[in-house]
Amino acid sequence: MAGLALDGVNPDVGLLYDINGLARSAPPWFDRVMEFVGEYGIMLALVLVGLWCWWSVRRRGTSEDSIGAVAALVWAPLGAGIALLVNVPIRGFVERPRPFLDHQGLEVLIAGKTDFSFVSDHSTMAMAIGVGVFVAHRGFGFAAIGLALAEGFCRVYMGVHYPTDVIGGFALGTAVVLLLAPLAQALLTPLVSAVSRSGSAGRLVRSRRAAAEQQHELLDIPEPGVRPGHNDLAA
Repeated sequence: MAGLALDGVNPDVGLLYDINGLARSAPPWFDRVMEFVGEYGIMLALVLVGLWCWWSVRRRGTSEDSIGAVAALVWAPLGAGIALLVNVPIRGFVERPRPFLDHQGLEVLIAGKTDFSFVSDHSTMAMAIGVGVFVAHRGFGFAAIGLALAEGFCRVYMGVHYPTDVIGGFALGTAVVLLLAPLAQALLTPLVSAVSRSGSAGRLVRSRRAAAEQQHELLDIPEPGVRPGHNDLAA
């Protein structure tokens, strides 16, 4: 396979050919699936995981837990957007061409990519969202981070990024979300708390059933059909 002779000199290029070589040997329909998954599908799946996480956290735990988790979920896409903005000067400074411009024999599944390669926007955004979801809920966060890793693999498989472009995107997305998380939580938590106390908008943070159950526990309301002190009298 063309390009494998570079393995001993540049492991990044060698790994690029190894992963992208899978596209050359795969059937055409599978490449079309990977093209859609790598460009749109995984990002859509991350949105769905985030929505599922939101639906779960607003129905369980205390009010404080729900407010903190929803604030973290709000921060996830905001952090991803900030990470993409940070990437703009990085790409302009590094000016690394796309791999198919410098190396022959690659199977390029997405045509028309003319911007710079380092770092990968898709990998940056996917990992930023994944880490943001992890801050909100570890279970859903592991699933989201797994999807982000799959996104990075797809970008190399499609021939549009080097492996180090993907690793750089993972590092950038993780760093932005985690480093700015304390400030974001300090700003977003009071906002989410105010929304939770409002009328119908409060259900975006706390479901009506969960709020009623928590109020029931706080007031120690007896179950229907059980009179206060009933057990003491019976004893």
